[in-house]
Amino acid sequence: MSLYNFSTESLVKENLLKISKRMANNVNNNTRVFLCGDMYDKCSNGLLLPFLEECTWPRELRAFLYLAGLLYCFFGVAIIADIFMGAIEKITSKTRKIYLTTEKDDHPEVIEVRLWSDTVANLTLMALGSSAPEILLSIIEIIGNNFNSGALGPGTIVGSAAFNLFVIIAVCIVSVPSGETRRIKDLKVFSVTASFSILAYLWLLIILVGVTPDTVETWEAAVTLALFPTLVIVAWLVEKNICGVPSKVEASKQIELGNFQPGESDKLVRGRQFFKDGRLDRDGLVEFIKEVKKYPGLTDEDAAVLAATKLVESQPHSRMWYRVGAVRSITGGKKTLPQMSLKLKQVYNAMNEHPDAPTLGDVPKVVPQENAIIDFHSASCSVMENIGKFPVQICRSGRTDNRVKVRVETIDGTAVVEEDYIKINEVITFEAGETEKEVMVEIVNDNQWEPDEEFFLKISLIYNDEEVDTKNVQLGRISIMEITILNDDEPGVVMFEKRGFLVKESIGDAIINVVRKNGADGEISVKWKTIDKSAINGKDFHGGEGVLVFKHTETERSIIIPIINDMDPEKDEHFEIELFEATGGAKIGQVNRTAVTIINDDNFDGVLSHMMYLTNANVHKMQVHNDTYVEQIKDALNVNGGDIENATGADYVLHFLTFGWKIIFALVPPPSILGGWLCFFVSLAFIGLLTAIIGDLAGIFGCIVGLNDAITAITLVALGTSLPDTFASKTAAVQEKYADNAVGNVTGSNSVNVFLGLGLPWLIAAIYHQVNGTEFIVKSGGLGFSVGVFTGLSVVCLAVIIARRFLACSGKAELGGPNSTKYACGIFLVFFNYSSTMFKHSTLIGSFIRKGVVNNILKIFGSEIFNEQFVT
Repeated sequence: MSLYNFSTESLVKENLLKISKRMANNVNNNTRVFLCGDMYDKCSNGLLLPFLEECTWPRELRAFLYLAGLLYCFFGVAIIADIFMGAIEKITSKTRKIYLTTEKDDHPEVIEVRLWSDTVANLTLMALGSSAPEILLSIIEIIGNNFNSGALGPGTIVGSAAFNLFVIIAVCIVSVPSGETRRIKDLKVFSVTASFSILAYLWLLIILVGVTPDTVETWEAAVTLALFPTLVIVAWLVEKNICGVPSKVEASKQIELGNFQPGESDKLVRGRQFFKDGRLDRDGLVEFIKEVKKYPGLTDEDAAVLAATKLVESQPHSRMWYRVGAVRSITGGKKTLPQMSLKLKQVYNAMNEHPDAPTLGDVPKVVPQENAIIDFHSASCSVMENIGKFPVQICRSGRTDNRVKVRVETIDGTAVVEEDYIKINEVITFEAGETEKEVMVEIVNDNQWEPDEEFFLKISLIYNDEEVDTKNVQLGRISIMEITILNDDEPGVVMFEKRGFLVKESIGDAIINVVRKNGADGEISVKWKTIDKSAINGKDFHGGEGVLVFKHTETERSIIIPIINDMDPEKDEHFEIELFEATGGAKIGQVNRTAVTIINDDNFDGVLSHMMYLTNANVHKMQVHNDTYVEQIKDALNVNGGDIENATGADYVLHFLTFGWKIIFALVPPPSILGGWLCFFVSLAFIGLLTAIIGDLAGIFGCIVGLNDAITAITLVALGTSLPDTFASKTAAVQEKYADNAVGNVTGSNSVNVFLGLGLPWLIAAIYHQVNGTEFIVKSGGLGFSVGVFTGLSVVCLAVIIARRFLACSGKAELGGPNSTKYACGIFLVFFNYSSTMFKHSTLIGSFIRKGVVNNILKIFGSEIFNEQFVT
């Protein structure tokens, strides 16, 4: 950095003359210097920055602040680009309903057709959405540089091109899960965009080195820009097969807006498909609920989250959707996919891996409950008055890896404390891994005859104890136990409590009580089994057989039978349960068989409507854009878009870092206004403003540490603008059935960046210079060699991708395949990116070394400037 530091009080005419000469020489050498307080600084030459006169600050501090500001602005431009792409998604997702005649004239078939062609949308608005920062940076730099060419904008575009082609495709190849592959579906469109991406750099070579060296004329800039619509038109013609053999389309589906051909979605859907084309309907939801009912312990809210996840998974998604999701994941924002607890994730994976499991026995075990569940082993027990002390079992199920405490206390019934039993008020501690504890109960023997009496034991939770886990614990079904004081010592008689039970189909679990009467001495057991009647095991309920064990003094146990809610209106059905083979001296009573009748729910429609509402609410939370200002502000204020329960520590940190940007951009008009166009232009204006600031930050930072603008562009700026695309492509490679959304955008984006990102600003600058009678100078430097190297590597890269499609060792697919091959290709392409970057800037690096720039970077500053007595 050159600083001209002088004091106005001590300068003499001779020194003023020297300064003037030095400044004149710098102007002649295209070195711009600016007055900063009482010194001149050549690094204060931004379009908007610096805001303050910080040129007198320590160089290390300035470098750190500009780098931090640059990284912070990358977050900001990513967030506003998220909103910008939400507007684009709103615009390009507009559909029109088409009515087709069917055999039933009263019920025509209705289909929705998108007005925007996928190819046109991807190469125009969506390409603009993902490449807006690079394109606007190139435009702003030329305008801010008095319509002279700079190095930051073109360097960012070229750097992004190399990163996109080599690194992003390498990431996509290795990201596909082991044993899976992804092929390009529309190979013709990919061939067009790939060819144009090569043509783009060959064209740069032709106009800057061949036709008019180091000069861009108006017609050359115009042709560069015109190649953009040419690319769109050619790709659209290829997509529609207008120049080739038309695809076979059912005659009844040929409609005016284009050939609509129903078929399989491009979305990779694992397991059964319940929602056709990703649309929520009554029949699909009923079938999904039937599947969910195979997994006990799920609430309606849990089922709605699973249904919303399956629904979103079934929907076709654009490249833009994946990029929005990537941006939100790195800014702690609202996710585009539902966030599920560990238990729901396990259930969802089990549904996909075992979609046809017919009974509970075929369903894999899900993750244990997230909470520890504490209750008594039995709901009641009977003891002799002269028993003295006896133990009562307390059990823990569910989560067992935490330390929990509960309180156990007695409550009077007909038996009175101190007269008939000793009061209990104890704290029971379950250490990690413990599942059973005992509490000792003492009965008072007063040697007087009394009728049978009872009292109760109650379990309650303990709160505000820092030594144990008080959040992940809950009471079970038997939190109150009845203790009856008896006057006999017989093993007892076992029977059902009632001859018949009536349960609703939606009850979940039917609880059938078995009682032990006329004695409770000793441990006994009894076997039970279900008997099919009109209700069938595996279809209407999950039955079988089992053994009930009554411990000493226990007088009541329960058989739990899961009821299957098939959501079909049908007549009442029933099955029976039989008791047999009692042990321990017990006998089976008269009520040894009971009938369980499953009745149809009267509120079937209400339950289904409630599930539809919950599912729609979950889907609405995950949409790309918000419809109102209230929703935008709510998402901006809350981490993870308000889903605090599933927010991670990283989400909180990222939300804190980006909170300011979120609040500012929440004021952008929502896409629901004017069809998304108002949001489109306001967001574009914000992106332009931020891009100008990023350009200034990058340029000044590079100047401070001694980096050329081209190096700054190829490293910091290109990497910062390309990272969201990297995450988006990786997600698309994993979740899509085909590779189009993952790699198709790379070649298309590279072409659009050159044609639009260089063609438009060059045309503006060329016209300006032509009007003023001057030439628009664009120094080619080592462009011929670097473009040749990059083009050659690009051809090899594309050849590798196509070769993978036909080679068995690569799985005959562009992405994925055997681990050895895919990782080898990934490393190969990353090496290409490194080689391309090194070749592209070898001349610059060599000149920097000769000028001592390496020393500048190590010391941040410290180079000799003019060796004059008035220069610091």
